[in-house]
Amino acid sequence: MGCSGPFSTLDPQGPAAAEVAQLWWGMLGFASLILLAVVVLWHYAIKRRAEHNPPARTSGWIIWGGLALPAVSITALLIAGVPVGQRMMPLPDENALRIQVTGHQWYWLVTYPEHGLQLTDELHIPVNTPVHLHLTSADVIHSFWVPRLGVKLDMLPGRTNVLRLEASTAGVYRGHCAEYCGLGHAHMQFTVRAHEQPDFAVWLKVQRLREPTKDE
Repeated sequence: MGCSGPFSTLDPQGPAAAEVAQLWWGMLGFASLILLAVVVLWHYAIKRRAEHNPPARTSGWIIWGGLALPAVSITALLIAGVPVGQRMMPLPDENALRIQVTGHQWYWLVTYPEHGLQLTDELHIPVNTPVHLHLTSADVIHSFWVPRLGVKLDMLPGRTNVLRLEASTAGVYRGHCAEYCGLGHAHMQFTVRAHEQPDFAVWLKVQRLREPTKDE
């Protein structure tokens, strides 16, 4: 199916992704209604006979179709879209898990600073928990994107951008770089493994036991 799969934004598995998908479907429905109305009016204009109908007043079409309709559409989009964007922001009052992600040509270095862990091309997160990703780049511009979790943000050299990530269902989600970054760009992918919260605690404990000590 075209609306499903590991890279489909229309198969959301997180609260932010779900809101974005709902907003997209709403915009698609509204645009379809406008297109249908335009097609009907076009068909009427082609078929009507000028000798049996008075000339149409163009001023009304300009006011309602050219000014009122775009103004109402943009206002409705802002009313619906701004709260969605606000809820996707990494608000400082959240008790969120912090993860640092650094983009390299062509791999992802993932660090858990509070737990002393470091991974490559793989993130592990608990479900139903906000995660703040501190994103930066070691070389060129990259872009972090997990389509089914509804997040995408550029990673710039010398700058750190913070992105909120949250999964509502345990599973494995694929992500990739969404900014062309060189010859290896097509293979610059990663996975996000969302665990139930008890399982995530177990995973952290196991990873700590695997970490070598300073004397090793």
